Amino acid sequence: MIKKLKASDNEMVMDFLKDEAALNLFIIGDIEAFGYDSDFQELWGFFGEDHDLSAILLRFHNSFIPYAKTGTVPVKEFSEIIKSFPDKIFLSGKSDLVEKFETIPGIELGKKQVTYFAECNTDEFIGQTKCEIKKANTEDLDRIIELRAGIEEFHPNPNARKILMQSMETGTGRTYYLEQDGQMVASASTAAENSMSAMIVGVCTHIDYRRKGLATAVMQKLFKDVMNEGKLLCLFYDNPEAGRIYKRLGFVDIGKWTMYR
Repeated sequence: MIKKLKASDNEMVMDFLKDEAALNLFIIGDIEAFGYDSDFQELWGFFGEDHDLSAILLRFHNSFIPYAKTGTVPVKEFSEIIKSFPDKIFLSGKSDLVEKFETIPGIELGKKQVTYFAECNTDEFIGQTKCEIKKANTEDLDRIIELRAGIEEFHPNPNARKILMQSMETGTGRTYYLEQDGQMVASASTAAENSMSAMIVGVCTHIDYRRKGLATAVMQKLFKDVMNEGKLLCLFYDNPEAGRIYKRLGFVDIGKWTMYR
């Protein structure tokens, strides 16, 4: 049985999600920030024959994340919900779950990207930078979008500016950056920040300024500030070179995550 979740279900929902809190960072963070009644966010729960919650589907704008503990997810039921939205769909989640949606008629998924999911709970290996790293505000949004647009590996979300604005205004995300020659040349952001953790996203360097350690310098400042607030860091990566950098900073792999963009 599918049920639209509401605020009165929150204790049950959080209890269900907490066993894999790192993997559920986006869902937990979005619930803490935006609750159950926003026009851009909805949650549905699937209840089995025993009437216990066994799976959750989150919609955040046009992005969907399904989650289930056991590796089984109600694909048919969740697919009907996803297909009811006319915009281009962005789907992501634990690889063994979301890949079950690939063959569903009527769901047009974008380019598939399988990444490693890693977490860091120590600042022992992060180090410090002497570079002048700045924290972005809403006046810097267009420059952040412009920098990311020049990164071949990135797949911009049409709602990217709105989402960045929203994260800054609500405190669910922040962006740090470094300038050289009067332009933004490297940046890194958090997303889905919640009371326990933060996801590192949007780590990038302008193509003309690479291999100078600039992105690492930005990350060092960002990581230190977030961890000083007692939060765990999480991130995705699929580039082996990036993976080596993250592991030198203290990250360890805990699973795989698939995104369709």
